[in-house]
Amino acid sequence: MDPYAALRFKEFNIFLAVRFAMVFAWSMQFIVIEWQVYSLTKDPLSLGIIGLMEVIPAVGMALFAGHVVDQKEKRNLLIKCILGFSVISLGLFLVSHPKLEAALEQDKILYTIYFLVFLGGLVRAFIGPTIFSLIALIVPKKIYPNAATWSSSTWQLASVLGPAVAGFSISWIGIHWSMCVIFAFSVLALLFLLKIPPKPILNPKIGEPVFQSLRDGLRFVFGNKAILGALTLDMIAVLFGGAVALLPIYAQDILHVGSEGFGILRAAPAVGASITMLGSTRFPLHKNAGKKLLWAVFGFGVCIIVFGISELFWLSVLALFLSGAVDGVSMIIRQTILQLKTPDNMRGRVASVNSIFVGSSNELGAFESGLAAKLLGTVQAVVFGGIMTLLTVGTTALASPAFRRLDLSKDVDDQD
Repeated sequence: MDPYAALRFKEFNIFLAVRFAMVFAWSMQFIVIEWQVYSLTKDPLSLGIIGLMEVIPAVGMALFAGHVVDQKEKRNLLIKCILGFSVISLGLFLVSHPKLEAALEQDKILYTIYFLVFLGGLVRAFIGPTIFSLIALIVPKKIYPNAATWSSSTWQLASVLGPAVAGFSISWIGIHWSMCVIFAFSVLALLFLLKIPPKPILNPKIGEPVFQSLRDGLRFVFGNKAILGALTLDMIAVLFGGAVALLPIYAQDILHVGSEGFGILRAAPAVGASITMLGSTRFPLHKNAGKKLLWAVFGFGVCIIVFGISELFWLSVLALFLSGAVDGVSMIIRQTILQLKTPDNMRGRVASVNSIFVGSSNELGAFESGLAAKLLGTVQAVVFGGIMTLLTVGTTALASPAFRRLDLSKDVDDQD
């Protein structure tokens, strides 16, 4: 297949610009919030609370959001999501003003930040399924795998630059004006999205009762072994391997590299994943996908353990870089499975289940890491997470021979 097939569609390029701007803003915002909160509290549990405040609404609304996405026009729904994010970014910009911080008690500032993060979780419940569904309306079905790879690569590139820019901007212009940059990128995403016209609704069951719709979506996901296996493996690995939530502690108290070093640490996994994804446009991962996914998650666990015990900045960066490289393999295989095996009328609901299994496990992993660091200590918590990831891979490999034999080559060939 042409490695640039999806890029030959003008609307898809506009879509990539929207996704880049949004992911850049979102990832930068999360980093700035982490830095601000830990600087205020010096409490690792407060970092876990940030993740918990986002994951509660994201999980609680996910299934309903998937139903809404399948019932509504995708482009206009995404506009509403970006507007919601912009309002939240504006709120964080205002609450981080130095004069307001000086006038308010620390607890009030923290509760306001947590509340805005909670609202962000509501937006995220809708934005993931909407983006996943919109891709399928922009490019032909035969190039879904290529489009998914470029979309994921764009996500990773923005995830590289967002944390890196956040680290430097905190040092150069401070938290307050860093929030202003985030707001500007959300507005930029909105302007790009307006260049894409509304798309048709492909769901033949418009007006279907909510509970019937949700039941059909869950039945489809849990009845598809390839989808369920990939989501479960990735969820558990991310849940226990959420070391990135503790990076502010490593940057400030263990490696002593400041906000700029923090930005580099935070960006390292995404750099590795970006290289993997760009390489996959020329060297697809369809063949023996099950084995590759298991080895990738195993490598991820090893990298997390190395990072946990490292006291050298360069070794920590290398471990995080390699963790991102192998995690990129996992992400590509999972997205390819979802795009190839999901019917058009169920994309919103399947994507919402994916967000519960995988997306929200990032925040649950952040809470688990913060709690474990509070109880066990930071280094011990990270090493524990890596060991649990290795045990998860071993259990999956032994318990599911069918998953080890998973091969997507035929599914890809059938789309040509």
